[in-house]
Order: sequence, then structure tokens, then C-alpha cells
Amino acid sequence: MTETDGQKDNNQDTAQAAADPVVSKPYIMPDDPEEGSNEALVREAADARDKMLRTLAEMENLRKRTQKEVADARTYGVTSFARDVLDIADNLQRALDAVPADARANAEPGLKALIEGVELTERSLLNALEKNGVKKFDPKGQKFDPNFQQAMYEVPDPSVPAGTVVQVVQAGFTIGDRVLRPALVGVAKGGAKAPPSDGGSETGSVN
Repeated sequence: MTETDGQKDNNQDTAQAAADPVVSKPYIMPDDPEEGSNEALVREAADARDKMLRTLAEMENLRKRTQKEVADARTYGVTSFARDVLDIADNLQRALDAVPADARANAEPGLKALIEGVELTERSLLNALEKNGVKKFDPKGQKFDPNFQQAMYEVPDPSVPAGTVVQVVQAGFTIGDRVLRPALVGVAKGGAKAPPSDGGSETGSVN
């Protein structure tokens, strides 16, 4: 090969190199940091922290729901049994109501002991129910509340405001914050209008 031929080859190589495009490293946007950079690590840590906080919040909500379900089961789990026991309480009350006051006052020692035994049994039964969250209420003299009472009839009585409970046919019972059995009542008709409810006092006092 002559010197002239070598120069030609060099010139061709130089021309070819000039014709080939120069490939540069692609530009990376600031919000898309390179993998492994500090910014990417910070973002991954923030995402992991966010996921952890969400998981903790879900676990706390689950814990509260479970706690409430357990509390409700403890409070209202005896509902069906308590309804059955109310029949016994009603029968004891009917037995006591069947004895006139004068007959009770003049009763012989044997009958008086029997009456006292029935009264003691009724109190013990009501105490046992109350220990399990079941409470008796008597709304006589209070404003009628359909959430806790069931009106059986109206009683003409202008001496009290209309809508006042003047007779209680059957006492009511609550369990927790729910009505186990509404009280059966007679409501006054006539007289001035009853004052508005004061926020739940209509359930009456527990006997």
C-alpha cells in the first residue's frame, strides 16, 4: 500500500466518524430521579411510612370495632333470656297485686310470710336482672314517650297536662341503652299541653 492509499483510508475514516451521530446520555427530569439516588430513597421512605400509617389506622379501626362488638355481645347477649325471665317477674307482680291492701294488713302470720316471700323473690329477681344490665322503669307522671312506652288507652283527666302518663298497666324494661320491653300505659286526655321532653327522663326510675 502506498502512502497515498493510507491517506485516503484515513480521510475516509474521518469522514465516516463525522457522519455518525453522537449519542449523549439522556436528560433525566428532576421529578424522576435516578434509581439509587438520595431523592429516590427519600421518596421510597415516605411511601413506606404512608403505607405503615394507613395500616396502623386500619388496625386501630379494627380494634375499636372488635371492642364494640365484644361489649355489645356482653351487654345484649342475654336479651332473649331476659325476655323469658320478664314473664316470671310479671307473674310475681300479679300475685302481689291480687292481694288487696286491707287483706294484706290483716293477714294471718302464714299468709303474711307468704306475701313477704313473694316480695323478696321479686326483688331478688329484679336485682339479678339489673346486674346483667336489665332495668325496670315506671313512667307514671311523666310525659308520654313512644320510644319507651306504648299507649293502651286515654284517660280524661284535666288535672294534668295532656299526654301525661297517668296509669301504668305493665312496667317497662331496658337493656343497656335499648328498650327490652316498652311500658304499657294509659295517657291523660285533656288539660294543658304537656311540656316538651327533657331528653330521656321519660323512661322513669328503676324500681
